[in-house]
Formats: sequence, structure tokens, C-alpha cells
Amino acid sequence: MVFALENLAEIIARRAGADAENSYTRSLLDKGVARCAKKFGEEATEAVIAAVAEDDAAVIAEAADVLYHLLVLLQARKTPLASVMAELERRTAQSGIAEKASRPK
Repeated sequence: MVFALENLAEIIARRAGADAENSYTRSLLDKGVARCAKKFGEEATEAVIAAVAEDDAAVIAEAADVLYHLLVLLQARKTPLASVMAELERRTAQSGIAEKASRPK
């Protein structure tokens, strides 16, 4: 079995129902959307720093943190991963340049 983002989203949804004393995910969600967004931004910055430093192990670790915190943010906003994936599918139906040009300005 291949581990996919959908698997991680399911784990996060389950942990959202746990108590904060035993679940880091729940403790983040209890702090609200703004804190979840800030944590996502912090992890994204760390991923950028790792990439610029050309540290492969750090890039992998930070990318995992970015994906986890993005999915926690989606959970906090009650935004299904399936909606994000549908948007990506819609966008990939055309070239990236054409898709970007079609966005409202």
C-alpha cells in the first residue's frame, strides 16, 4: 500500500476527535485557524531554508511538516482535501501558463 495525502487527511480527521492532552493535532486545532495558518507558514519557511541550504534530509523532513500542517489547516477550515484535489485536477486540464492567464485579475 502506498501512503497518500488522503491517508494523512484521514488520520488528522480522526485525531481531531481526540483530546488535546494526547493529540498534537487536536491541540493545534483548539488554538484556531489563525494559529494553524501561522504554523503552516512557519513550516513552509523552514522548507524554503532547507531547500536553499541544499540539505536533502532537511527538505524531506520539512516537506513532510508542510504537508501535515497544510492538512491540519484544511481540517481547521473544514475544507476537504478532495476539494483541493479537484481544483488541482481542473487546473491540470490545461497548461500552467494558460491556467494562470485565465485567473481573474
